[in-house]
Amino acid sequence: MKILLHTLLSLLLIQSTARAGAFEFKDGDRVVLVGGTIVEREQKFGFLETRLALAVGTKKLTVRNLGWSGDTVFGTARSYFGPPAEGIERLSKHLAMLQPTVLLACYGHDVALDRELKIDDFMAGYGALLDLVRSKSPEVRIIIVAPPPFENLGAPLPDMTPANAKLVQVRDALRDFAAKQHATFVDSFDLMGGAKKERPPQPLTDNGLHYGGPGYQLWAAKVVAGLELTAPSIAAAESEALRQAIVRKNFLFFNRWRPANETYLFGFRKHEQGKNGAEMEQFDPIVNEQDTKITGLKSAALGAQPVP
Repeated sequence: MKILLHTLLSLLLIQSTARAGAFEFKDGDRVVLVGGTIVEREQKFGFLETRLALAVGTKKLTVRNLGWSGDTVFGTARSYFGPPAEGIERLSKHLAMLQPTVLLACYGHDVALDRELKIDDFMAGYGALLDLVRSKSPEVRIIIVAPPPFENLGAPLPDMTPANAKLVQVRDALRDFAAKQHATFVDSFDLMGGAKKERPPQPLTDNGLHYGGPGYQLWAAKVVAGLELTAPSIAAAESEALRQAIVRKNFLFFNRWRPANETYLFGFRKHEQGKNGAEMEQFDPIVNEQDTKITGLKSAALGAQPVP
């Protein structure tokens, strides 16, 4: 009986620790987003950062998106032409540059689609990734977001039911993993409605895999709600102006950390144009200036709200 009671208490503790529970952002937080396609594509929509900026009120945040389409916790896509270790080394340099105080990570879609990758191996890689982040920013607070579900859009697109079934297992593993990592867990799989076999009346993805504008708008709302934060309702024009400023900032920062000719600037052909790599730092004041514009637009939008 004592053993059973101890087990139940342990399970309750895990669930409590992994629960989002009103994540507290601090004034001046440097938020870094990492993940695969779901994270990289968000920079072109800006819904998550817009909603987050409004939800924290007058607190000032800087948000930098380090998402990389097709990437995994092993740094696979970031490696370009080399082994995954090179991708992790590249991420390490960017983390050292940004020094995040908050990390929001969303990985796991690849596990549901890869028949060879075991969940245990994925979790081990995730742990190593978080160890890397903490080595650069020891006091970082971590948010782990379970990937949202795939959609079944019918033939000729594939049936995503088996992938969603594995994604449920990934979600469950991530919940336990977040508890052990003392991280905040957001179950965007469940918050987005979970797996459905039927075709949705209004699809949120382009192809069952990649979310479009309406999908990101809903995902942003669910992630912020999963953190137990509430974004105020503001005029559509003000919200859109803020979002467009964020999208512009994301575009500028993308060119800062991931230039189109990186092979010539920093890679194996840097002997040809490597001297121009120093120009990348010239983006920093331009990006910071855009951050100031974002703060001004947010303050104006919040100031226009009626006093309760």
